Amino acid sequence: MKKLSELYNCEYKNTIVNGIKMNSKEVVKDDLFICTKGVTTDRHDFVDDAIKNGASCIVASKKIDVSVPVIYVEDTNKELPKLCARFYDNPENKLKIYGITGTDGKTSTSTIVQTLIGKETCGYIGTNGRSCAKFDKDTNNTTPDSDKLYEYFYDFVEAGCNQVVMEASSEAFFRKRLETITFNIGAITNITREHLNIHGSFENYIECKCQLFKQIKKDGYSILNKDDEYFSKVKASCVSKNIWTYGKEEDNTLQIVDFEIHPNKTNITYKYNGKNYDIVSPLLGDFNVYNLACGILVALASGKTMEEIIPNIDNLSVKGRIDVLPNVGQNFTVMVDYAHTPNGIENILRFVHTLDVNRSIVVIGSAGERDFLKRPIMGKTVVNNASYAIFTYEDPRSEDPENIIKMMTSEIEDKSKYEVVVDRREAIERAINLANENDIVLILGKGNETYEKLKTKTIYFNDEEEAMKALKKRFKKEKVTIR
Repeated sequence: MKKLSELYNCEYKNTIVNGIKMNSKEVVKDDLFICTKGVTTDRHDFVDDAIKNGASCIVASKKIDVSVPVIYVEDTNKELPKLCARFYDNPENKLKIYGITGTDGKTSTSTIVQTLIGKETCGYIGTNGRSCAKFDKDTNNTTPDSDKLYEYFYDFVEAGCNQVVMEASSEAFFRKRLETITFNIGAITNITREHLNIHGSFENYIECKCQLFKQIKKDGYSILNKDDEYFSKVKASCVSKNIWTYGKEEDNTLQIVDFEIHPNKTNITYKYNGKNYDIVSPLLGDFNVYNLACGILVALASGKTMEEIIPNIDNLSVKGRIDVLPNVGQNFTVMVDYAHTPNGIENILRFVHTLDVNRSIVVIGSAGERDFLKRPIMGKTVVNNASYAIFTYEDPRSEDPENIIKMMTSEIEDKSKYEVVVDRREAIERAINLANENDIVLILGKGNETYEKLKTKTIYFNDEEEAMKALKKRFKKEKVTIR
């Protein structure tokens, strides 16, 4: 809590500010409401709603007639992070901040980093919420807006953390959510096509990924995937004096010497500082060999040693990534994964077919109001790499889910390799009812998310829960004992 006069040189000595909000729906008593401007939204239009919900004061960039104190600034968007930093006593200066970007693997790599360093000292912000040793909470965005971001930084400091690893999305850089943050370490997983609905072109998308490396401290670390097609482009954007790389060639800081994937583990040999390290990782798939390599380098750059890092590898687990459901009597496997890009889908299916499975049955959709150009690519990627596909909706938002599915299937020639079940709950049940001995059902796109964003509302929905219901329903019907 602060007084408005502590945040601005103003006459309002008795006006209390309990928090900073840029969404009028989230305002509670004595919050300061700041009228930022989005692509389609001007929050000056919601001042009355904010006051009705309890706002004690307003920060605006154009004249408004209201009953509470108003502070006028030239640009509310640029003012927001500065205001939040003042309100929360500059928590960003009390933390070492590590940013993880890339098309795929941000959540996995960020979680790996937190686990390797330790939740007692390192917080996490990303798709799976915000967490440390003392709390585990949800977030609205992969990379939050400033009003939330500085609050989260403050919470981590209060919880005893001195480091935070966060997913740094291209959209966050595009919308300048991270403009005021200077990172101690930046790392990238890969770059493939995604989010062109926001960026307009693939070149713009790459530039937003590269922006992270322009915001690294001069004595900080930039950690790059040398095997990625766009390595040279990313390297050219680095401003830090320390550039570390990972990949299969000997000249990398951390070399991936060899690996062998098993159904329940991955044996990996990494080479660092001239020494080979044989590691057993619980994370599966060749993509996780790269994610772990990236995570290890971040942990090393943070000050950890390999001897400190390796024991923590046993504890690695990423919510919503390759989650295998419990057996309730079935003789097939059901797996839930967050893969939602063509590259991510191909990776997970390539991994699945290294296992001893019969057919792969995939349930998949594509989010509404997102990159529509990738939809036919996703559709072809699924049918080219899976035995059978069931196309359904996934967060359609204001779009017609049937139209989204038509786009996904528009370039598929073999119509016998898929079917359409628009309702996601029914699609999951259909896949489970189709599965036979040694098949694998893959439910992709949502991971452990607990919502579906429909046209007029957001509903509770969780793929794992729906799959478990379908399994129990099938085996009750078949009179198989559930154990």
